[in-house]
Amino acid sequence: MRETRGQKIFKIFNYTFLGFLGLATFYPFWYVLVASLNEGRDFMRGGVWFFPRALTWENYAKAFNDDRIAPSLRISVSATLLVLVLSLLLTALVAYALTVKTLPGRNIFSFFWYFTTIFSGGMIPYFMVLRDLKLTSSFWLYVIPSLFSFTNFILMRANFQGIPYELRESAQLDGAGDWTILTRIYLPLSKPILATLALFVGVGKWNDWFTGAYYQSQAKLYPAATVLQRLLAEASAGSQVKVGQETAAAGGMTTYTSQSLQMAFVMILTMPIVVVYPFLQKYYVKGVMVGSVKG
Repeated sequence: MRETRGQKIFKIFNYTFLGFLGLATFYPFWYVLVASLNEGRDFMRGGVWFFPRALTWENYAKAFNDDRIAPSLRISVSATLLVLVLSLLLTALVAYALTVKTLPGRNIFSFFWYFTTIFSGGMIPYFMVLRDLKLTSSFWLYVIPSLFSFTNFILMRANFQGIPYELRESAQLDGAGDWTILTRIYLPLSKPILATLALFVGVGKWNDWFTGAYYQSQAKLYPAATVLQRLLAEASAGSQVKVGQETAAAGGMTTYTSQSLQMAFVMILTMPIVVVYPFLQKYYVKGVMVGSVKG
């Protein structure tokens, strides 16, 4: 069927509009990348919009060697991986158990967990609980409180409920235990929801600056997102961070500045998510749809 003149005009307008919208969305990311690859002192002169005028890798070299940034990256990577693996495992175990029709009191357990999500004690009681558990000066502050999410549990359980129960019964007749059924049947059939929850948990934990800023008492245990938040706060307040002081003391011999170091750190913090997301995207949409429709 041939397109009418109006349809062609609409298609051209639609593609043009979406193209400009895509560029407007992508440009801030590109601008930060250009700034991170440009010499800091040269970038402060202005006029660097699309490509580096004075290309350098010194900003990234300094970022990885900074006495605050490198340790914070190690903490963020360790916390994110631990939470990702343990959270998905715990959520899968709970969701599987509460899909077993013969489990006594499964509706009571589900209601209890739902009921506790309605209320929040607030920041101060939450801090007091963390303090009493000796977590406010520990790396485990970023792991233990993040292991279970009721929302993730609902999505996982809805997906498990969509798997024919006859598969479980058939496996039991063949002598399979619950662990075998979970790992050999349920999890392989749940790749979309697992990828979706992995993205939720991973991005949330990687970008979590709030926990370190308000609940962590040891500066050496700040995650990368908290360090970045503090660097940006110092810059917006007009104060000089340590690297800026080093540059001035060196008589201007170095080419990086406080702003260029921040741009490099933003890219370092952003790139892992940008790299991982394309591999999970095909599962992400399907996983969200499965959880929303069957939930």
